[in-house]
Amino acid sequence: MSVDLETPEEIRNAEDELVGEFDLFDDWIGRYEYLIDLGRQLPPFPSEWQTEENKIHGCQSQVWFHTSMCDGRLQISGISDAAIVSGLIAVLLRVFSGRRPRDILAARTDFIAEIGFDRHLSPTRSNGLNAMIDAIYRRAGDAVAVESN
Repeated sequence: MSVDLETPEEIRNAEDELVGEFDLFDDWIGRYEYLIDLGRQLPPFPSEWQTEENKIHGCQSQVWFHTSMCDGRLQISGISDAAIVSGLIAVLLRVFSGRRPRDILAARTDFIAEIGFDRHLSPTRSNGLNAMIDAIYRRAGDAVAVESN
């Protein structure tokens, strides 16, 4: 399966909004506080979704994603036991949840560097962020495979 390397407009707009929101802060203390606040706003995540199948491996924290398809779009829910990781989940959900699986697969994650997460997250959190992104791409790929059959 080939993917277009041009991030779809709907996703790019969500990324641009997030970059703009983080740019409002003069320092990383404010950005971390905002990230934590975003995590606090995650919708409830039912305990029955906290299964091994939904667990994201490669994260130091406990992280679970639940995905489902609705009207051709991948709906993603997530939760973590760590405040900053919950914020990272909220950021990823704003970008990827509710998008077409093919659009997710075509999306680049340049916004991570634009915000500065690549430079300001600890190595373990960066690894966890990459594991979450990989899980989203994998689930989008699974959804595309199901559509193709």
